[in-house]
Amino acid sequence: MPRPVISATGLWTPPNSISNAELVESYNAWADSWNLENAADISSGLLEPKPHSSVEFIEKASGIKARYVIDKEGVLDPDIMTPRIPERPNEQISVLAEMAVLAARDALKRAGRDPKDVDAVICAASNMQRAYPAMAIEVQDALGIQGFAFDMNVACSSATFGIQTAADFIRSGNARSVLVVNPEICSGHLNFTDRDSHFIFGDVATAILVEDEAFAPAKHWKILGTKLKTQFSNNIRNNFGFLNRAAPDGIGAPDKLFVQEGRKVFKEVVPMVAEMISTHLTELGLKAAELKRMWLHQANANMNRLISSKVLGHEATEAESPTVLDTYANTSSAGSIIAFHLHSDDFAPGEKGLICSFGAGYSAGTVFVERT
Repeated sequence: MPRPVISATGLWTPPNSISNAELVESYNAWADSWNLENAADISSGLLEPKPHSSVEFIEKASGIKARYVIDKEGVLDPDIMTPRIPERPNEQISVLAEMAVLAARDALKRAGRDPKDVDAVICAASNMQRAYPAMAIEVQDALGIQGFAFDMNVACSSATFGIQTAADFIRSGNARSVLVVNPEICSGHLNFTDRDSHFIFGDVATAILVEDEAFAPAKHWKILGTKLKTQFSNNIRNNFGFLNRAAPDGIGAPDKLFVQEGRKVFKEVVPMVAEMISTHLTELGLKAAELKRMWLHQANANMNRLISSKVLGHEATEAESPTVLDTYANTSSAGSIIAFHLHSDDFAPGEKGLICSFGAGYSAGTVFVERT
């Protein structure tokens, strides 16, 4: 039976970064304007005033210090508070597909792989630009790849679900090389006027090349095992979709953007993910002490600290559980892949690690790997 491996990963980062200080200044200016506009209702008790945000609040709550975005000007304008991304004609590649192509080219170059040797493309991401045609097919066309392509959305766990799906194609003999891309414009569904979440997300694109070991370059990552889990929860939700036009009274309501019950998510996801990792370790005949590194989903530094301590039995060092959250913020499906991409070059043959994602759904995925 063919054995799937990870041949390479790729990363594309937008050129624009927003610091916490810049974001706080913009939000506070908007809050002051809103409070002034609604002063009468606030004074009568009909409305609560919008509180200020602060750099200290953001960093204590999340560990985030900055984020890359596709458009900085629109996000920071208190009169707009959303990215401005012009629509493109159908004859031009769409923005998310373009981001995916840039990350894919990075992965293909690192693997020394020609696009014509790739058999399939999976676009695994949270934030799909449209229902159809699939962005994966657009990426396939832009790169000149034959075979087949499709989109899949499992929120923040899309990349790990994509890796297992690609690995299954390899094992079944339906492909020998599968490109998984994760383009994310998370700023597009973030409510920048919500103090409790206006700082959470950033934009980025990653790519993973999953191949048959017999076809892969000599230097690759063995996939020791993958495991997926879903459990329904409303605690992270976005109700935006094509059916909104059928209920016009709700168009533009806050639930058409990202909303979450943060404390509930923390309380429920941490034990679920820690138990899932430990169970998967046991099933593979591995011990936590054998893991050199855990590349965890980059949503919240406090969550990662607690999950890693439950799995390892001690608080993880930066080397054991690296953070990219401070500079990239939460990039949904791409977060754990960024961490893996940027913090894996020091592995010697035989050393093992874990790529782990978790998020809305709830969904979670574990991918144990070993360096060759």
